[in-house]
Amino acid sequence: MALTVHRAVVGLLETNCYVLMRDGRDDCLVIDPGAGASKILALTEGRKIAAILLTHGHFDHCGAAEDLMGEGTRLLIHEADAAMPGDPAWNVSWMIGRAFALKAPLETFRDGDVLDLAGIRLKVIHTPGHTRGSCCFETEDLLFTGDTVMGGSVGRTDLPGGDEAQLWASVARIRPLFATHRILGGHGE
Repeated sequence: MALTVHRAVVGLLETNCYVLMRDGRDDCLVIDPGAGASKILALTEGRKIAAILLTHGHFDHCGAAEDLMGEGTRLLIHEADAAMPGDPAWNVSWMIGRAFALKAPLETFRDGDVLDLAGIRLKVIHTPGHTRGSCCFETEDLLFTGDTVMGGSVGRTDLPGGDEAQLWASVARIRPLFATHRILGGHGE
């Protein structure tokens, strides 16, 4: 069964949100819904959102999560970033002059976990540096990198939880996948 990926560019920081769906299923998976819930919902083609995955806890990657939550929708993030979406100081919503705090309950995952959501198996690769819990998700020949690698660059490390040395170590860890996978970053093409 084929995997379809739709991309929506959402919010003030033009975050890439991805909707993944398997042919023949009535559910889908959303990665990094930063804003624009109605735009994201249109890409689901009427499917139920089984889960929302966050590559990290910044507001521009989780701002529309609550608006997309339905009955049974799971919301998942790496354990090291679990507190970030609910804390405006850590999710850096102060950057846009707004105190955003996610209230929906979060489930956590760890490095190496394999998630089976909406008929899609994704491997979690912990890539700290942009935040303590930044992650990439690998499925088939696709690598969703959030703000670890994006638009031909890497994420910034000057925000709470950022660490430049960790980020470069994380990039080195995933670099072998660049030759075999399509890189789908959190911003840019």
